[in-house]
Amino acid sequence: MAQGSSDDVIVVGGGVIGLTTAVVLAESGRRVRVWTRDPVQRTTSAVAGALWWPYHIEPVASARAWALRSLDVYEELAERPAETGVRLVDGVLGETTLDAVAGWASTRLPGLRAATADEYAGTGVWARLPLIDMAAHLPWLRARLLRAGGSVEERTVSGLGRVRAPVVVNCTGLGAHELVPDPSVRPVRGQLVVVENPGIRTWLVSTGPAGEMAYVFPQPDRLLLGGTAEDDVWSTRPDPVVAEAIVRRCSALRPEIAGARVLGHRVGLRPARPTVRLERETLPDGRVLVHHYGHGGAGVTVAWGCAQEAAALATAS
Repeated sequence: MAQGSSDDVIVVGGGVIGLTTAVVLAESGRRVRVWTRDPVQRTTSAVAGALWWPYHIEPVASARAWALRSLDVYEELAERPAETGVRLVDGVLGETTLDAVAGWASTRLPGLRAATADEYAGTGVWARLPLIDMAAHLPWLRARLLRAGGSVEERTVSGLGRVRAPVVVNCTGLGAHELVPDPSVRPVRGQLVVVENPGIRTWLVSTGPAGEMAYVFPQPDRLLLGGTAEDDVWSTRPDPVVAEAIVRRCSALRPEIAGARVLGHRVGLRPARPTVRLERETLPDGRVLVHHYGHGGAGVTVAWGCAQEAAALATAS
């Protein structure tokens, strides 16, 4: 394949990180193509609970800066929730104190306060945060990319050296484990249960004394119940025993969930890494390769801040 014009960029990976990076590049005037192994509705991002909060991601300082830049975008997108899938929703971060977020988030979240005993039985923080419906948001991102002149192709990449373009951005997430290869990228398995919403309007994240996770995320037509965080587990098959435990933990927090009709089960593999890899290298033939992966469970949270930085690396002279 010919390398193309100097404005050609191929983004490998069609999850939220790849699509957001492609949108930023395309809207800056670059000719961008996304190569994705799976359609957007089958990427790991499609399974995300997608509450804005930096979870399972390092380095912490960079992640918080990326998250705050992304918050600016999500607040604007929340003005058009039916179109973008982004809403600002109230809820409780359990096992969190105001002191824990005072140094970085409190000035951007003016409604932040301690949760009352009626809102949460333990120590928690009440906040209004972006909650993203990925079933709507990912197709919206794809459509925004197309409007900016970009394209999306479903194709499997067997090696980054085979991607012939002046600039290649590697947003392959867990795929980087073999594609780079980068053995430090590993899966953190997350399972959730989708049920009919019995009328819950606020979200809740809680961690039990043994470290077990429970979260309740209301979406427009359903309720997402989670979850798990199993290190180094590659299976994407839902486990019915795990599903029952998830429903049981969430029902203990919100009794009205008990008996809600189950609509489906989802499993996603978070692409964890000791630190996000966001760096540029020049290949022997002069082409630019930007690595942009390893966002753990916070890909949606940091997507726009990270994408802006990745685009700057990709277009730097």
